[in-house]
Amino acid sequence: MKNEELMKKCESCTLNEDNDLMASCKSVLSDVKECKDDLGLSDEETETYLKMVENLRPQDVSKVLTLALKIRESGNIKNPDIKNDASRLIRAIEMS
Repeated sequence: MKNEELMKKCESCTLNEDNDLMASCKSVLSDVKECKDDLGLSDEETETYLKMVENLRPQDVSKVLTLALKIRESGNIKNPDIKNDASRLIRAIEMS
């Protein structure tokens, strides 16, 4: 699935505490601090992402998806757990 298709699909995703999408979003967001330098994120951007973990809203899913796509495509991130979290979120959106 192309990135544009994923972005459109995430707009209609249901976000609640019991689904994989919520857990996947939170995993990706919690990884931000560890990979912020590899992604070129500022301290302010990193803080914004970290605050999303506490109060994730449906409109935030597209922002988290954008982050997950950057993580997946980055050659600088070597931690397989971070890459897996990003891939898990992308798959959750594809399957929704």
